[in-house]
Amino acid sequence: MTAAGIDVGKANLDLAMDGQVGVTRFANNHAGIGKLIKRLQALDAERIVLEATGGYEEPLLEACCDAGLWIARVNPRQARDFARATGELAKTDAIDARLLALMARMFGDRLRRHVAPPIWQRELRDWLRRRSQVVVLIQAQKQQAAMAPPAVRKLVARTVAALSRELAAIERTMKALIQQHATPALRSNKGLGPVFQATMLALLPDLGHLNRREIAKLTGVAPMNRDSGQGQGKRRIRGGRAPVRTALYMATLSAVRWDPLMKAHYQQLRARGKLAKVALVACMRKLLGIVNARRRDELRMEGGAMS
Repeated sequence: MTAAGIDVGKANLDLAMDGQVGVTRFANNHAGIGKLIKRLQALDAERIVLEATGGYEEPLLEACCDAGLWIARVNPRQARDFARATGELAKTDAIDARLLALMARMFGDRLRRHVAPPIWQRELRDWLRRRSQVVVLIQAQKQQAAMAPPAVRKLVARTVAALSRELAAIERTMKALIQQHATPALRSNKGLGPVFQATMLALLPDLGHLNRREIAKLTGVAPMNRDSGQGQGKRRIRGGRAPVRTALYMATLSAVRWDPLMKAHYQQLRARGKLAKVALVACMRKLLGIVNARRRDELRMEGGAMS
C-alpha cells in the first residue's frame, strides 16, 4: 500500500511517502495544493493522512476529496502519541510528515476517510466560525469599556455597535441556511436553538449515521474508563469536537430547565447523588442520543422514499 503523510502549516505543506527518505515541500495556497494533488496522483497514493491544524488543512482536504483521493484527518494529540510510541521525541515538519505517512500505512484501515461537505455546509461552517469570532470580540470590548474613561468608552460603544450589526447580519444569513437544510430532528426538543442547529449541520454531518455510543464519543461526552487490574479510576469525558460540545452544553442548559423529559432526567440524577456537572453531562449525552436517533429515523425514511 502506498501511504503518504502531509504536515500542514500556515505557509507550507510537507509531503512524505512511507519508505522514502526525502520530504517535498509545497506552498499552502491554491497553486501549491494543485501541484501536491498532481504529485499524489502520480505516486498513486492509496492512503493519505494529515493533522487537524486549526483550519489550515481544510482547502487541501477538500481538494483531495474533489480529486477522488483517500485522505483522513487525525487529531494532533493522536499523532503526537503515535510519535512517542515509535520512540520519536523530536518534532520538526519533516519528522511529522514521515510519522503521518507511517501512521497511514499501519492504521489506514482503522482511520475514517474524510468526506468533503457540500458547498452550503462549507458556507455555514464559515459563517458559524465568524459568528464565534464576533461574539468574542464583543465580549472583550464590553470588558474593556468597564475599565475605560468616559471618552474611551464612547469609542468602544461605537465599536460594539458596529460588531453588533455585523453579528445580526451573520445570524440572518445563518438563519436562511438553517431554514433550507435543518430537519425536524434538529428542532424536536426545547433548547435546540439556531446556534445548536447551525453547529450540528456544519460541524456534525455524522449525526444519524452513527449509534449513540459512537456519536457521544465523537462529540466528547462519552465517559472513558480508567481501570487497571483491580483498580477502577474515575471515568471522565475527553477529546471530541469542542465547538459541537459547547453548543450541546448550551442547548442542554436550556433543555433541563424547559423540556419536561430532560428536566425529569436531570432531577432524577441529582436525587441519586450525582454532582451537578456530572448530571448535566449525562443530560448532554441523552439529548444528543435523542437527536441522533430521530435524525437516523429521518435518514431511513428518506432512503425508503428514494428506493
